[in-house]
Amino acid sequence: MSVRIAAVQMCSGTDPQANAEAMARLVRQAAGDGATYIQTPEMTGAVQRDRSGLRAVLKAEPGDLIIRTAENLATELGVFVHVGSTAIAREDGKIANRGFLFAPGGGRVCSYDKIHMFDVNLDNGESWRESAAYTPGSVAKVAQLPFGRLGFTICYDVRFPELFKAEAQAGAEIISVPAAFTRQTGEAHWETLLRARAIENGVYIVAAAQAGLHQDGRETFGHSIIIDPWGRVLAVAGGSGEAVIVADIDVAAVKAVRDRIPNLKNGRPFSVEEVILPAKGGVAA
Repeated sequence: MSVRIAAVQMCSGTDPQANAEAMARLVRQAAGDGATYIQTPEMTGAVQRDRSGLRAVLKAEPGDLIIRTAENLATELGVFVHVGSTAIAREDGKIANRGFLFAPGGGRVCSYDKIHMFDVNLDNGESWRESAAYTPGSVAKVAQLPFGRLGFTICYDVRFPELFKAEAQAGAEIISVPAAFTRQTGEAHWETLLRARAIENGVYIVAAAQAGLHQDGRETFGHSIIIDPWGRVLAVAGGSGEAVIVADIDVAAVKAVRDRIPNLKNGRPFSVEEVILPAKGGVAA
């Protein structure tokens, strides 16, 4: 069954109200283009590097504007709306980097908390410690939708192929990768990583991204992208500013690719043995 899907590219600022309005405008554009599944980027609700500033606008789920807006859009437009992620105040006082999927009737399908925290030091002097503010998730999700089984990841998760393999082996035919990749890492690795995850697992990849220079001074890579199970790019956006990209997909292609190269079935258990350089004149075991 062919279905049209969309990735919405944003340049979210620090004001959740403005970001919710931008999300609504772009989701409506995607629905107008015929998409029935629409994904937004990581941190749709606010890109805010200053932790005190972020906490000042944080809400728990019942009061979060992005959640309410997405649910209303799903109901109004009769489409699946996937908020790639937004920052949510947890009951324990910590923060979750949490994605949400809403069904055409407006009901929530599920949520997903980003598992892998972006704790890195980059060559250009940027230093990120996501774990200082966010609590990581521990549960991967795969949702059965009318047009296929959707797996969930967020941004830095893309560097952990075991997560994608586990979701593919659990039945995922499409895997979402909403992101706010830095410009430096995006230029080096974004498309390569995403195409590799598609090829390794024989899945569609849908990656809605943040793009451009944000109010908090952060610069993100953009290039939202949709990739087929053979690793072919079906649609890609530019590197700055808002965009909506769409592609028609059919999960029958997933089975065809996996039948052709059944690496998910052909994997074998193995151990790793360390070989020590022998002493001079000795022979390695």
